[in-house]
Amino acid sequence: MTTLRFILLVSITLAANFVFAETLYVSLEKDNAIAIVDAEKQQLLKTVTIGQRPRGVQLSKDGQFLYVAVSDDDTIKVLNTESLTVVGSLPSGEDPETFVLDSSEKRVYVSNEDDNLITVIDIQEKNAIAQIPVGVEPEGIAVSRDGKWLVSASETTNMVHWIDPLGLQIVENTLVDLRPRAVAFTADSQQLWVTSEIGGTVSIIDVSSKQIVKKLKFSVAGVSQGKIQPVGVVVDDARRWAYVALGPANRVAVIDAQKLEISQYLLVGQRVWNLAFSPNQTHLYTTNGVSNDISIVDLSEHKVVKSLLVGRYPWGLAVKP
Repeated sequence: MTTLRFILLVSITLAANFVFAETLYVSLEKDNAIAIVDAEKQQLLKTVTIGQRPRGVQLSKDGQFLYVAVSDDDTIKVLNTESLTVVGSLPSGEDPETFVLDSSEKRVYVSNEDDNLITVIDIQEKNAIAQIPVGVEPEGIAVSRDGKWLVSASETTNMVHWIDPLGLQIVENTLVDLRPRAVAFTADSQQLWVTSEIGGTVSIIDVSSKQIVKKLKFSVAGVSQGKIQPVGVVVDDARRWAYVALGPANRVAVIDAQKLEISQYLLVGQRVWNLAFSPNQTHLYTTNGVSNDISIVDLSEHKVVKSLLVGRYPWGLAVKP
């Protein structure tokens, strides 16, 4: 073997197993804080107090600001990711849990579960400009990348509501299985994936027709059906693979997003809630609420490579390059 070929082989091997330099921000529901994790070193750097019961989190596109739904404070706080100080807050309505920024980052759409509303916030003005009535207990919320649709999933109504972002009203509904929890559009805005916690399924919906094209039921050997509770869901940009967190089943389902078939299950921490890709989508991170840790998954091999304690009841997470 030539020296050059040896060096290339070593480089390829290292690249396949390397967690690229990035920072994770993890909301700690019971610590009232955000954990900051160095993904390359696989190390907890520090925790920052943020407010009472933080859950949903999202980064601005430039990575300068982290938006955090602080549920028991009835607000969304804005954290500067360099100084790690709170630099603003937004009027979210009561008990915010999940939210989404639109592609222009001019608006935030917030699920108000107790009031059966979606609150629309103007970020620059820091004002709530509208409230959209939806079904009972809205939670999962997403905006399609083409900007045509805002979607809200109502847990008790068992529906996905299709909302016009311009008119800010529901124009269509899709019935799904019991207790829909999370929604995710594919990068091409052609499909919507919806998890149903009590139904134990994920529904794949064609965006143009608003009809379910495939429904997958999860089953894990040695785990009772009642513990298989699909919650978080992500789909990679190439629509090659999708991943679903299965709650107290302590597994992440790996789904072939082309064949729409379950490929395998990955054992992670206890009560896995939410998922996020690394920016290059070579790794997946999971929050595991009951075991107080996150798991790092190498997606080249679909292998869990690390579990890292971060604090009490990790819930949401965001990844900064």
